[in-house]
Amino acid sequence: MTNSNNRHFLNLSGLACIVAGLSAVPAAAHPHVFAEARLEITISPERMVEKLAHVWRFDDLFSSTVLLEFDKKGTLKLDAAELNELSTTIDTSIAEYKYFQTVTQDGKDITMKKPEHLIADLPDNQLIVLFESKPDKPLKLEPGHKVSFGVYDPTFYTAIDYLKDEDLVVTGMPAGCSSAVVRPDPDEALAQNQDSLTQAFFDEAAAMTNDVSKFFATRIEITCK
Repeated sequence: MTNSNNRHFLNLSGLACIVAGLSAVPAAAHPHVFAEARLEITISPERMVEKLAHVWRFDDLFSSTVLLEFDKKGTLKLDAAELNELSTTIDTSIAEYKYFQTVTQDGKDITMKKPEHLIADLPDNQLIVLFESKPDKPLKLEPGHKVSFGVYDPTFYTAIDYLKDEDLVVTGMPAGCSSAVVRPDPDEALAQNQDSLTQAFFDEAAAMTNDVSKFFATRIEITCK
């Protein structure tokens, strides 16, 4: 692939171009790639958020596209070097989108460190992406405050979701704290955030640069007493 194609590979906003072998064109603001996600949040005994462990399993069509794109030897299987190239490409491409993570405290964005390692694998020809991230600054679960965790693609190109509430796990939940999985109703999300849905929003959505899609993302919220 050229460097230009690499850029579009797993920003997940130009993957249709890999399938067709064409140069990138803007996609409509709806998903073209689908992934099942799992998230495990680890909390320390001091109520500090230690790390987030993400696992994404992509759909069959996209997985097949990835296999064909990176299978340089035509073996229908990626060797260690090809998997390393795939991992590097994904890492580089989604870094500019904060690894599709949304972490907030009382509605304010929390900055996360760049993952030390991102691993891509294709067991049974199914693309799986795994990585861990940590808050850039100490993040403590404080009484009376709400911390939220989830994933979303601001380009609208990829639908990454948790199929079951059990796919969102908290390890080390402190006494006095509880969690709840929130699956926003699209109509309610639109109504609650109508001030943000200006013409600029729709213009940016068409250009695949909008951040408002996080309003519709499944998330887990932790609150403490």
